[in-house]
Parts: sequence; C-alpha cells; structure tokens
Amino acid sequence: MDFQKDVIERSYEKPVVIDFWAEWCGPCRILGPVIEEMAQEQADLWTLVKVDTEEYPQLAEAFGIRGIPNVKMVYEGKVIAEFSGAIPRAQIQKWLDTHLPPVETEEVEEEDDLNALLEAVSAGIPGALEALIELVEENPDILIARLALAQQLAVPDPAAARQLIHDIPAGHELAEAAADIRIIADWIQAVPSTAHPAASLLGEAQTLAIGGDYEGAIKKIIEAVMVDKTYNNDQPRKTAIALFRTWGVQHPLTLKYRKRFDMALY
Repeated sequence: MDFQKDVIERSYEKPVVIDFWAEWCGPCRILGPVIEEMAQEQADLWTLVKVDTEEYPQLAEAFGIRGIPNVKMVYEGKVIAEFSGAIPRAQIQKWLDTHLPPVETEEVEEEDDLNALLEAVSAGIPGALEALIELVEENPDILIARLALAQQLAVPDPAAARQLIHDIPAGHELAEAAADIRIIADWIQAVPSTAHPAASLLGEAQTLAIGGDYEGAIKKIIEAVMVDKTYNNDQPRKTAIALFRTWGVQHPLTLKYRKRFDMALY
C-alpha cells in the first residue's frame, strides 16, 4: 500500500475512511463486512482503506491507535473524525452523515449551466448573448463569462471588450485568450491605411468584419499574410491566429480557412 497516494493524495479528491484492524480482533471481524458494504454503496462519497495493524504497525503508531477496531476519516490530508469499536450500521451512517463534507451539487450545476450558456453563445442561438450579458452584469467576478462576452464584442465594440478583460493578469489561465481579444481589438480600432499593400488588405478586412462578413474578412487577412506576414510586427499573422483561436477549432471558418492560412505562411 502506498499510504501517501492511497490516503493523503486521494483525500483531496474525496474523504478517505481508514479502518484499522487485525486478523485476531473479534470486533474487527464484525465491523469489517459492514463498513466494506457501506463503502461499496457510497463509493461516490468516500473511499475505504483497510490498514492491518500487524502488517503496518508504524501507521498504527503514527495515528495513535490504542485499540482496534479504530476508524478515522481523512479529508484534505487531515484527520477530521474518528470512532472506536464495532458500532452498529445506523451509528456508522450517522457518523458519516455528520462528518462527510457537503456535496457541492449546486456549484456543479451552476458550472454546467454556464458551460451550456457559453456553448449556446458560440453557436449563435437566439437569446444566448443577451443571457450572457445579464450574467456578466450580475456576476462580474466570473472571469470566464466576461471573457466569453469580450470575445463576442471584440469586433462590434472593441473598447467594451478591452474593459471586460482589463484585469486578467499575465500568467492567468485565460491570459492567452485575453491577448487574442486585444489583438483583434487593435485591428478593428486601427485607422485604415493604404501605405502598404498588407495595410490595405487589413483595412478591407476590418470593413468586412464590422459589417458582419467574417468569411470575407479572414480571406482578406490571409491575402495580407501572403503579401507580407511580417507587416507591422506580424499583424496579419497574429490577427488571423487570434481570430481562429477565438472562434475555436470547430468553428466553420476555422475548419475552412485554417489550413489555407497555414499554407500561406510558407
């Protein structure tokens, strides 16, 4: 048995109940089958680990075991409850009900609801964007929701998109996605120029995107990449990548034009 892995590390996923026992112990043989059956029935709530005090005397000593059977509950690396003796099943269940941490079903349901909403927004389902805006207004602390809204606003309202992600720091798990939004916003807010062929194409792409023609826009950006991918600190290349990543790998335009873009780079 790997105590560190089987008990300590696992206890950060869900509580671990340790049954200290020995073959010669009569009460242990009474308690054992009962708690083992309960562990199978409630496997989604807690895990049972059996520790034979004859085989692992050092563990019994470390946990201060003076008599067996002794049962301890470990959660997040610490002993949070225990009992001794072969108590009835009803008492064991009461002990479990008292000390098991609450199941965070509400939090899980909220996360599922958020994921479903974000998928609906990405799919362009009517009413989804309005629901996301309302969610962000009521819960500005949900960064992923703010980021998702910023992705939707990067072209039609780049200033608002920037504001939504202004406090996402470098190194944060959402930092790369936030950087992509800023790249898109820079492109949309740039003053159109004809000083360079790539600049002209980016300006045309900007006009198309603002008008809602994203397919036309990405085609123009790919043309700009072919003309001069390094123009203005790699702006054509960076803008295309930012759009593809913001759209996602399964977006129709990503599926249709990402390979064409990759070929244009070389």
